[in-house]
Amino acid sequence: MSKKNNVKLFQNTKIRTVWDESKEEWFFSVNDVLGVLVESKNPQSYWSTLKQRLIGEGVEPITICDMLKMPAK
Repeated sequence: MSKKNNVKLFQNTKIRTVWDESKEEWFFSVNDVLGVLVESKNPQSYWSTLKQRLIGEGVEPITICDMLKMPAK
């Protein structure tokens, strides 16, 4: 794992990151950040449930974005 593709710590929780050399930007795992913000033990399930509720309310939570490969937990 290179220095620019590693795990950061936030409030003692691991956040997976990737550095995009061409864009010169950091990208963070949404699931990891969500887990810290909502203090969820299963952020992927939390996001899935939230997404379904938003769709039920007529809100489309999906945007056009590129998915990056993140280091495995």
